[in-house]
Amino acid sequence: MRPVPAAIPADTSASVSPVRPHRARRIVPIVVAAALLLLGIRAGQRWWQARQVRLPAGIAAGNGRLEADEIDIDTKLAARVAQLFVNEGDFVHAGQPVARMDTRDVLAQRENADAQLAVATHALEEAQANVTQQETQVDLASKERDRYAALVREHAVSQEEFDERQQASDAAVAALAAATAHVAQAQHAVDAARRIVQLDQVYITDDTLLAPHDGRIEYRISNLGEVLPAGGKVFTMLDATSVYMDIYIPSAEAGRVRLGAPARILLDAYPARPISSVATFLASEAQFTPKAVETKDERDRLMFRVRVRVEPGILAANETAIRSGLPGMAYVQLDPTTAWPAWLTPRE
Repeated sequence: MRPVPAAIPADTSASVSPVRPHRARRIVPIVVAAALLLLGIRAGQRWWQARQVRLPAGIAAGNGRLEADEIDIDTKLAARVAQLFVNEGDFVHAGQPVARMDTRDVLAQRENADAQLAVATHALEEAQANVTQQETQVDLASKERDRYAALVREHAVSQEEFDERQQASDAAVAALAAATAHVAQAQHAVDAARRIVQLDQVYITDDTLLAPHDGRIEYRISNLGEVLPAGGKVFTMLDATSVYMDIYIPSAEAGRVRLGAPARILLDAYPARPISSVATFLASEAQFTPKAVETKDERDRLMFRVRVRVEPGILAANETAIRSGLPGMAYVQLDPTTAWPAWLTPRE
């Protein structure tokens, strides 16, 4: 029997050696990326810690979002929407027309009221003319009575004739009093008719809906041609003259907040532009920390809501930049002797 030849060992160099460099090329970028990410996280932590260190002890901070008071623009009377002058997102100014209601029925009432006023005015003129006539009659009757009084003393006429002239004079005076009272009545009728005209004019004016303040149209509630009841909403706008941010601070700091205290708002969109504000509200009762609020002391679960309102002059100069919904931080000065850091000092 022939001996079985030994197996020839396989040459593994051709299959193993190319795999190791390929794996190494894949691992190196991952390691580098992880190292860069770790460095970035540490740098961000150091930046945040440095920023917190720079905040003096006499200043409290909290995060929130800019908000503005909502104003409903609605109808005064039941009417049909005739015209819409603005759309959602438009910025409007106080007194600017935003919509007009159908006023044909009120215009017809106004024409009727004008006619009633004309009739009442004519009646007043007639009453005044009657007073003038009665005054003439009183003067004539008085003179005749005086003449007959002299004739009675001379025994030229009888006492009976004098009494007739006295009666005529008294009747003229009474007629004058009645005419004067009729003038007062006619004047009241004119005043009532004029007030009806004024009321109809108020309704006509109110059918043109105006923006009560500067602000941005947030929602359009009604469409063209819709019939709305009295008080029907047409638009909802955000009052640009009343922009604020609600923040939550721990109870230890809330006790030091003064209403009217200076404050600053720093928006995420404009981190280098502090906005001068004022603390205008402090909640009277504490509440649990909202989930959306991050605090530096997680052990303090009871927080007080503080409202920081942007000063009107700042709003007027930055109406397009300071918009509702922008997130950021608000800072309230707890100690009036504490100076604001340079990064919270508004630029002139």
